Amino acid sequence: MLPHMTKKLIFLSLTLSALLLTGCPAPQSERQTISIKGSDTMVQLGQSWAELYMKQHPDVTIQVSAGGSGTGIAALIDGTTMICQASRSMKDAEKESLKAKQNLEAVETPVALDALAVYVHKDNAVQSLTMEQVGKIFLGEITDWKDVGGTPGKIVLYGRENSSGTYAYFKEHVLGDKDFPPKYQALPGTGAVVDAVAKDKAGIGYGGIGYATAIKTIGITKDTGGMPIEPSMANVLSGAYPISRQLFWYTAGPLEGAAKDFQEWVLGPEGQKVVSDKGFYPLKGE
Repeated sequence: MLPHMTKKLIFLSLTLSALLLTGCPAPQSERQTISIKGSDTMVQLGQSWAELYMKQHPDVTIQVSAGGSGTGIAALIDGTTMICQASRSMKDAEKESLKAKQNLEAVETPVALDALAVYVHKDNAVQSLTMEQVGKIFLGEITDWKDVGGTPGKIVLYGRENSSGTYAYFKEHVLGDKDFPPKYQALPGTGAVVDAVAKDKAGIGYGGIGYATAIKTIGITKDTGGMPIEPSMANVLSGAYPISRQLFWYTAGPLEGAAKDFQEWVLGPEGQKVVSDKGFYPLKGE
């Protein structure tokens, strides 16, 4: 009987050793979970960061969801997300709400750069617009392509819904905080804006440079008679492109533990390479 028990113990010991050597994932109770919510513009970027990081760190689970920058900020204030992804800056009132509710300060961390591109159909003859023309188009004051050098025909407006940070940024920096016209078609994601413009020769939209596929982005001139400035990385880094922005992570106080390690990885070479791979621009232009 004793030799049989000895063989059984040796087998169990060898099995345990094999599991340890093969890097068996940690039990569910030992896994660390990081929640991320917010910007639709950033959701694919966040998911790509999460997927690669979790492959390298099997003891960490990262959950990424969208809904818009405003939704992510609300979740951060309520304490239902650890990290908020935002394509706009938090407002002072939102920071005050976070302080009042959790007694913690909002911490802002830029994680990538973005050119807010103006999209047109790939067959559209227009190559550039002035900032003033873009504003007048999206205010409904210019309604025909012939008035900006294009083929005669009505201009169809596409863009984001009002919970979007991209919507808020565009409204503030391009429209001077004036309202979009009733004919403006608000869509639930930047991908939907691109799809709509790609199918509509009369269409124009706006959104992050990382989504600029199957459509044409146009150069923007700051003033009439100026040189068109393309939404390139060089022009974003130099500040020449007039509607470029930072993309942010917001947290309630500084991150700690696994979340802090993840943030440092995102800001490092591997994380910033993901930024480039997804069509956005890394913080240092690398």
